[in-house]
Amino acid sequence: MQHFKALALKFLVSLVLLYIILGIFFGMSFVNVFIITAILGITAYILGDMVILPRSSNMIATAADFGLAFLLIWFLSSILTNGDNLISMSIAAALGVALFEYLFHLYLLRNMTKANNEKGTINQGNLRYNTEVSEDLTPVRPDVRSEKDK
Repeated sequence: MQHFKALALKFLVSLVLLYIILGIFFGMSFVNVFIITAILGITAYILGDMVILPRSSNMIATAADFGLAFLLIWFLSSILTNGDNLISMSIAAALGVALFEYLFHLYLLRNMTKANNEKGTINQGNLRYNTEVSEDLTPVRPDVRSEKDK
């Protein structure tokens, strides 16, 4: 149920945001904006919010969502419309999506972490693995030492 709420919130806010940017400013039809929002919302939720965000920081996930939004909006708008300024339209829409995604990630971190902690699972977040190095791992045989080491 938590994922459904988060996905519905993401879809509604993204639809309004993309309709303002793509529909009003760049003249794209509502049906095309709806299709772009649906594909972008599901893809960004799975990749950016469920895969990248738990394993990295909010800024890295936001940057990944910006790149994903730019590529998907540019590709889908080139298929669905005959617009001339697809790059500037895609950059403007991706910037708006990235700003929203930054705030949405804060919402997810606050609400999904509480839900996971109540269930008994712990979000590991940024794992930093260290390796241990010592001299004991490579022993030196007595017959290969130099005269100085003896």
